[in-house]
Amino acid sequence: MTDPAFDGTDGLTVGAVAALVGVTIRALHHWDSIGLVSPSERTGSGYRLYTAADLARTHRVLIYRELGVALNDIAALLDAPSSTALDSLIQQRDQVRERVTELQRMSEALDRMIEARQSGLLLSADEQIRIFGKDWQPARVDEARRRWGDTPEWTQYAERAASRSAAEWQEVADDVRDLEAALAEACRAGVVPGSEYADLLAEQHRASIGRYFDCSHAMHVCIGRRYVTEPGYADYYDGRQPGLTAWLRDIIDANARAHGVDPETATWQ
Repeated sequence: MTDPAFDGTDGLTVGAVAALVGVTIRALHHWDSIGLVSPSERTGSGYRLYTAADLARTHRVLIYRELGVALNDIAALLDAPSSTALDSLIQQRDQVRERVTELQRMSEALDRMIEARQSGLLLSADEQIRIFGKDWQPARVDEARRRWGDTPEWTQYAERAASRSAAEWQEVADDVRDLEAALAEACRAGVVPGSEYADLLAEQHRASIGRYFDCSHAMHVCIGRRYVTEPGYADYYDGRQPGLTAWLRDIIDANARAHGVDPETATWQ
């Protein structure tokens, strides 16, 4: 037999309350079982009925639940003295505001991440030239994104780029310039690939790439190959010191070999 909405009294059945406030009958039964909201009356045929006061309490439960208050805490709030309930409400409000602030920070971080994935570098063209030098071409970033935008390495790069400020990029650029000067000087001085100092420079070069994405020794070898096969790289390094491109590839290969990687068979992994 279906519960009637009313049964000769002013009370509402559980089904009627569920439909009225938008919760399930199961939820109301649970609230009843834990003493949160219990129907106060019964009909002659045994149906439990919610009075107007019970319905008002149900609405208060819904308000607190929407605020994220746990059911056990809601019961304490509903039955607490007015001053205690007010203090608890203030505390809940402050927690909600803190959460809103946290979510706003997360939203802004996601915006930066999305922009970094799309653009590659969160710097204006003028900032890029100021930081990376007058020979820097901002279009290189777009070219890199088109070429490697679907790779895990680009994802790592974008994640790291999203959190870097202009000052941090300046530090990265300064470190790269210092390393390139050291590489050019070592090449000019005839430092032998595989020597202790050459291996040190190779590791520093690999670490500089690691500021963009994780670079294994095998991946480092693949990058060294690209230096000598793609004109843009060769022009860049040889412009700083004749023969630097091939010498850099050689010290990368020797260092990789010292770490158990055969440069002849190394792959991007």
